[in-house]
Amino acid sequence: MEEKCAPARISPPDLLIVLVIALGAFMASLDVTIVNIALPAIAASLDIPTSAVSWVITSYLIVMVSLLLAASRLGDREGYRKVFLLGFALFTLGSLLCGISGSLSMLVLFRMLQAAGGAMISALGAVMVASSLPASTRGQALGIVAMFASLGIALGPVLGGFLTTAFGWHAIFLVNVPVGILAIALGVRIVPSTPPVSPGGRMDAAGIVLVFTALAGLIYALSAAQDTGFTMPLLAVVGLALALWSLFFLHEKRTPGALLDLTLLANRAFAGNSIGMLLLMMGAAGATFLSPFYLEGVRGLSTDTSGVVMLAFPVALILTAPIAGRVSDSIGTRKVAIAGFAAGALGFFALSTLTPASRIGHVALGLFLLGSGAGIASPPLQSAVMGEAPPEKRGIASGFLRMMMNLGSAVGIPLFGLVATTVLGPLAVHGTGAVHLVIPPAHLTAAFRAAFLTGAAISISALVLLFMTPDTRPEAGGETEPVI
Repeated sequence: MEEKCAPARISPPDLLIVLVIALGAFMASLDVTIVNIALPAIAASLDIPTSAVSWVITSYLIVMVSLLLAASRLGDREGYRKVFLLGFALFTLGSLLCGISGSLSMLVLFRMLQAAGGAMISALGAVMVASSLPASTRGQALGIVAMFASLGIALGPVLGGFLTTAFGWHAIFLVNVPVGILAIALGVRIVPSTPPVSPGGRMDAAGIVLVFTALAGLIYALSAAQDTGFTMPLLAVVGLALALWSLFFLHEKRTPGALLDLTLLANRAFAGNSIGMLLLMMGAAGATFLSPFYLEGVRGLSTDTSGVVMLAFPVALILTAPIAGRVSDSIGTRKVAIAGFAAGALGFFALSTLTPASRIGHVALGLFLLGSGAGIASPPLQSAVMGEAPPEKRGIASGFLRMMMNLGSAVGIPLFGLVATTVLGPLAVHGTGAVHLVIPPAHLTAAFRAAFLTGAAISISALVLLFMTPDTRPEAGGETEPVI
């Protein structure tokens, strides 16, 4: 009979390191949701249409996702601590400049600067955990980071609504400045400096350009298709993006010092858990995007009340993520991740049974199950990916992991939107701002049901994938310390 070892405890010095890294995750996640709720105010203040103000989000997403691999490579070359703190500095500077912007072009430009800093923070979080802490506490540490990220998601709409109402939309960016300065000061004092794993390594400029253009084309096409469907021009953009992706992988295979080490993908555990993370984020992002439309469009709740109901998702994630990380450190990652996707599938099935007369508790239960599933699955998936990467390749692995997570979010939102609008058919041409006044609730509910069943199918696909993926235990990292 296999003896199971109780998980080790994170030491106080290591916990301080984790908290600094978690602060970066908190800022990055807060900045997305805090901006989303202020978009109408930004559009009104700058006197621009809603379609134009969406670039405040889209530009950030494109730059953020496309620079994650480059940021991880830069960390390998210059040192993780140095690049991590530089990312905080750029993010803070970008936030300050966004906060004093007076036009859409300035705001989008400085959002891109902010995104470059966010990419450095996000790309290096996991590798700094893996490099600074023993493998026996890696899952716990990543669970804490996931908890702080969820806290940022939960507080974003509430804090954004308050700041925008009380001080104007500029305040949602300026609030990052003191937090960023504090994070830099703590990072300088607490985060240990480690020598670069690839000093003097070359930067793959062609790879950066290829991944940027491929991601930009894909994200733009998926975002635009929510309004117009897949027109011939958009299909052409998708085809071009796929061709650029193929060219990127061919380039990476032949280029020394490439952004992505393709030998990592030959590891079944690394590839399987990375895809699992992408699928997890697809479902979570799609569900949290679509649920407010049910609450406001079908049930007629106010924005404030809908925001309170939506808290069920991040609260569940906050409660489960640290526990799941600790358990996965003890019994391995696969069983815990499978349990998370099973809970997520149940959550999607619960939401797919909503009707115009369903109780609000029904919605909250479905969101709580989804949040629990994400909180249970995320730490072991991240721990497995980082545990399967050799120490000298953890920077690349961390950047690739973050890219998969953000790509999952970028694809999940338009995917759920496309499913819903396809079911609505001609009714979907009505503006979403007054959709509940134009489209009968029964028709909206059918559209949401199809989208949530799509989420259930994504969770079940991830379950099948993980059953075929080798397990990863703390010993895989080769750094497990005796359990005390």
